[in-house]
This record gives sequence, C-alpha cells and structure tokens, in this order.
Amino acid sequence: MQTIKDSSFGGERPLFGIKDTRLENVTVTEGESGVKCCRDIEVYGCRFIGKYPLWHVDNSLIENCHFEVGSRSAIWYSNNMTMKDCIIDGPKFFREMDTLNIQDVRINDADETFWKVRNLTLRHVSLHEGTYPFMFCENVEVDGLESDSKYVFQYVRNAVIRNAKIVTKDAFWETENVTIYDSHLDGEYLGWHSRNLRLVRCHITGEQPLCYVDGLTLEDCTFGPDCDRMFEDSVLEARIKGHVTNIKNPRSGHITADSIGSVTLDEHLLAPGDCIIQTRS
Repeated sequence: MQTIKDSSFGGERPLFGIKDTRLENVTVTEGESGVKCCRDIEVYGCRFIGKYPLWHVDNSLIENCHFEVGSRSAIWYSNNMTMKDCIIDGPKFFREMDTLNIQDVRINDADETFWKVRNLTLRHVSLHEGTYPFMFCENVEVDGLESDSKYVFQYVRNAVIRNAKIVTKDAFWETENVTIYDSHLDGEYLGWHSRNLRLVRCHITGEQPLCYVDGLTLEDCTFGPDCDRMFEDSVLEARIKGHVTNIKNPRSGHITADSIGSVTLDEHLLAPGDCIIQTRS
C-alpha cells in the first residue's frame, strides 16, 4: 500500500482513481470530488473542505478526520466503509451505500444524512440539527445514539436500536420490523403508520404517540404525562409500567398499565374495536 502524507490537493478530482493507498494528514481544499472512483484506501487525520470528496469509494477505512461545512454531500455511492473518531460539519452525508460502519462520530449538521443505506451499523454516534436522517435505510443496528434532528428513521426497515436518546418530531413513521431497547424517545406523533414496531424498556414523551400501528409491542415501557390520545387505530400488545394519561380508540389487542387517567372510545373507533384495556390490581 502506497502512502500520501502531509499534502494538500485542490481543484476537481485531484485523487481520482487511487487504490491501495493510505492518505495521512492530507487536506482536500476547495473544489469537487477530491477522492472519486477509488478502492482499498485508508484515510487518517485528513481534512476535507470542498464538495463531494468521497464518491464511488469501495473498501475504505476513515479515521480521525474532519469534514468541514463546505464538504456537503460528501460520501455517496460508496460500499464497505468504516468510519471512526470523525467530526462532520457538512449536510447530506452517506447516501445510496451498502455496508457502512460508524463509530464515535459526531455529525453537527445531520440534514438529509443516511439516505438509502443498507447494512448500517452505528456505535456511539451523535446527530445534531437537520431533518430526515435515516430515510429508507435497511438492516440497521444502533447502540448508543444521541439525536436532536427532526423526523428521524422514516421508512426504515429491519432495525435494532439500543441505548438511544432521541429528541425529535414525527419519528419512526412508516417503519417495518423495528425494535428499540432501553431508549428515551421524546417527540410528537411517534411511530405512526408503522408495522411490527417493538419497544422494550423505553421512556416515551410527546403528544399522540404510536397511532395507526399494525403489530405494536410494548414491554415494560413508561410514558410522560404529555402522552395523550395514545394508540388510536393501532393493533397492539402493551405491558406498560406506571401511569398513562389517555388512551384513544385502539383497534384491537391488549393493554395493561399500573394506572390509566382516561380512555376515549367514540364513534371513530374502527372494527373490530375489541382491545382489552386494564389496570393491574
């Protein structure tokens, strides 16, 4: 493997087509597509300033790098990538990729980041600002996530999420086969229109959570006092710890909680309308 170190490159496609190469302490300045159509590369301690620096890059390891604000849409169409200990300040990272492993990374502008990524693994990652991260991702594993981005995990399939703290709005819409363990989920309209959504030992806050869900499972979850009109038109099996404020028109299933403030069953209740709702004696 050749090494390129202590260098600066600018303009368009200055490192096009490199392979079996280690970039060390390299700065890619203003311009476009600094490292494009490359394979089998290692990138260590580098700084990326211009747009689209890593497109069509396969089999890569990226460590201790800084992607500045201007490095928007930096990593697309790249497969088999591992990134560790990096800071990302640009938006719209990671699209149309297969097999991406992210560890100890801080993303300061998560706008439209992680779109259509398959086989995505995150460990100890933080996301800030922006909207719609994780759109249309498949086969996702997360352990240790902090996010204040809006509209996270829309249209995601086959995901397991552990130890997350998510402050958001309209999260986990239209998902399929998602399980969330030991996490704090704070945001309005959580999980609407999803299928096979399972939450285990999670704490949930925000208005109207978990409505229009087919195949909802809750195991030992807790809810904040602002969670009202819960479970409308959902089919669920729910074992809830503590108090819930209001349940509205669940379609079918079984709900057990320590205490329930009120239950609304009105003319909008859809068939079969046979959900069993009870408190623990």
